[in-house]
Amino acid sequence: MLHWLDERLWFPPTTQAMRDPDGLLAAGGDLRPERLIYAYQRGIFPWYNDDSPILWWSPAPRFVLQPGQLYINRTLNKVIRHQPFTISINRAFPSVIRLCAETKREGQNGTWIHPEMVDAYCTLHQQGWSHSVEAWSGNQLVGGLYGMAIGRVFYGESMFSLQSNASKVAFALWAQLLFELGCELIDCQMKTEHMQKLGGQAVTRKAFEALLISAKKEPSYLKQRLSPLNGIALLAQDLSNAT
Repeated sequence: MLHWLDERLWFPPTTQAMRDPDGLLAAGGDLRPERLIYAYQRGIFPWYNDDSPILWWSPAPRFVLQPGQLYINRTLNKVIRHQPFTISINRAFPSVIRLCAETKREGQNGTWIHPEMVDAYCTLHQQGWSHSVEAWSGNQLVGGLYGMAIGRVFYGESMFSLQSNASKVAFALWAQLLFELGCELIDCQMKTEHMQKLGGQAVTRKAFEALLISAKKEPSYLKQRLSPLNGIALLAQDLSNAT
């Protein structure tokens, strides 16, 4: 049964998520910051088409990356060390989310990042919850990603790449930084070949939500540690021992 949300700040238990389509939990509600933060802390995220109501998901199994799991193969590590891109934090959030929406992807028609989603995450960015990582070639933005940082969890949302390896380099340096700052979990949501090659692993709903219990404490933990880094460039480093 699909649950319909109203103005109240609540979600049904994630164990009630559908199996087909996998993870569909609820519909309706809104994208105000309070609801989005409340949802992410429970492993729930919005994902819907422009001709449907807001749909909320909690798929199982969940694809995640934990400290010690980041894997950088020899080829990608060589690219990183040669520094083909300048990687920055929170320097161009609106541009990153716009390019995530506009960049065409194989096997996908259209985008789920609609104007109301862009507005919602830009508001969260202004409040310090949403973050972007950018890959620059000179003055041109050629790759990047964005997501939510709550507690000790980074909830990845989307990424794009206009040049080969741009988003991979951005993610690798970003993940390494997050783990150095005390991040306990990167939520990749669903399995992709890209995230699997970087060390992502599937976990059960029970295991994922057990990880959230401790990692979501101190909601402002990563927010406070990332704030001083806004606009800085991440230095390329040897990640051959990332695992």
